[in-house]
Amino acid sequence: MTRLSHVDEEGRARMVDVSDKAPTHRVATARGAIICRAETIEQVRAGTTPKGSVIQVAELAGTMAAKKTAELIPLCHPLPLTKAAVTIVIDDALPGFNVSAEVRTHGPTGVEMEALTAVSVACLTLFDMLKAIDRSMIIQGIQVVTKSGGRSGDWAADA
Repeated sequence: MTRLSHVDEEGRARMVDVSDKAPTHRVATARGAIICRAETIEQVRAGTTPKGSVIQVAELAGTMAAKKTAELIPLCHPLPLTKAAVTIVIDDALPGFNVSAEVRTHGPTGVEMEALTAVSVACLTLFDMLKAIDRSMIIQGIQVVTKSGGRSGDWAADA
């Protein structure tokens, strides 16, 4: 069995030392969704939700969260992000919202956790802002979709 990279010889959790890794251009995308009632979507479209512009606020919250990932996940490295973009699209077929994030950096380690954090917080923000009208919402399917850069190269989830 391969030794875990976040555990030292005594079994203590440690941040991985990336000081000898060359910086490379790194990109990660993630996605997730919220299922809600069709009536909830109609209120969002009409702009009649009690808390205002829920999509714009949730996109901003996700972007801010990507920048704070190292403060939330104990062993994540703080990274200088060159891009963090969250997009939320209404999906009548769910019914609900599709949430996606793209995060970029030029650094010694990847940004998958930042992309996942962005999607997670955007979904949580949507839930918070819409719970007054729909407590039955379900957050689901949060996952890394693609990553590129670094020693392990490019990767994409199965469609």
